[in-house]
Amino acid sequence: MVQVVLVMHQPLGSAFVHCAGHVLGQTPDLVLMDITPSDTPEDKAAQLQQVLSQAPATLVLSDIFGATPFNIARKAVEAIQAQGGSAELVTGTNLCMIIKALTGPRDNLQ
Repeated sequence: MVQVVLVMHQPLGSAFVHCAGHVLGQTPDLVLMDITPSDTPEDKAAQLQQVLSQAPATLVLSDIFGATPFNIARKAVEAIQAQGGSAELVTGTNLCMIIKALTGPRDNLQ
């Protein structure tokens, strides 16, 4: 099953998780990595890479192209892909995308 990971500016990611839970009526099956102004991008990228390495496939959703959360996610996804892992990054995430990722088929990234 494809893992869904949100990498976003705090508090946006938390708000999306809360809204998704409200819409779905249950706690969403995803991983949240809120990025704060005090976070070190290198440390967060390493932490995310560890999360990605534990799943057979991961869809990483980020908020703003080119911003710190996106750059953290890109670095971790590229590292996992270089190791032969399966991860994809999509930016510009909105609530509809998250709901679709959580309710659509999750057997592969294709």
